[in-house]
Amino acid sequence: MHDFMLAKEIVDKLLEIAKEKKLEKISSVSLEIGSIVLAHDDLPEHLEDISIENLEFGLKSITRNTILEDTVFDIKKVSGESWTITNISA
Repeated sequence: MHDFMLAKEIVDKLLEIAKEKKLEKISSVSLEIGSIVLAHDDLPEHLEDISIENLEFGLKSITRNTILEDTVFDIKKVSGESWTITNISA
């Protein structure tokens, strides 16, 4: 579930960038994902790290029927506790 929430956050940010830059299509996006650990109920025993495989599935699901539908996502796991967009190709 957390992977899907992160995918939604990433897609929302990309759509915002596309709108600002008046992009009709984004062909590829490079992302760096740190050890993002989330708990939906704030209990430490329920913490879980983001799965890249699940994140990719979430991105494919959420981007369907959007300008990001054919976007190729290059996701790299890095140290740290956040995520960042490192490159966008239109």
